[in-house]
Amino acid sequence: MISHDIIIRPIITEKSMLGATEKKYTFEVAKTAGKIEIARAVEEVFKVKVAKVNTVNVRGKYRRQGRSEGYTKAWKKAIVTLTADSKNIEFFEGMM
Repeated sequence: MISHDIIIRPIITEKSMLGATEKKYTFEVAKTAGKIEIARAVEEVFKVKVAKVNTVNVRGKYRRQGRSEGYTKAWKKAIVTLTADSKNIEFFEGMM
C-alpha cells in the first residue's frame, strides 16, 4: 500500500486536539493496515519520528432516517505518539 492510501483523514475533535499538545495525533486509517505500516506512513508523509501507535476498530452505529434504517460504516482509528525530539505535525498547528 502507498502511504497516502493508509492514512485516510485526520480526526479533528476536542479530545484529539487535547492529545495534540502531548504529541498524540489521531487519524482514520485503512482497515487492513497494521501498526508498523501506519507508523511508516506517518513518518513518510509528515517527516516525523513515531514512538508508538495504538489502534481501535470503531464499529458502525445503528442509525435511522425516517423509514430508512441501517448501520454507519465501521472504520479503524490510529492514535500516533511522536518521540519527544520530533517536530510537531504542521497540519494540526492551525487547529489548536
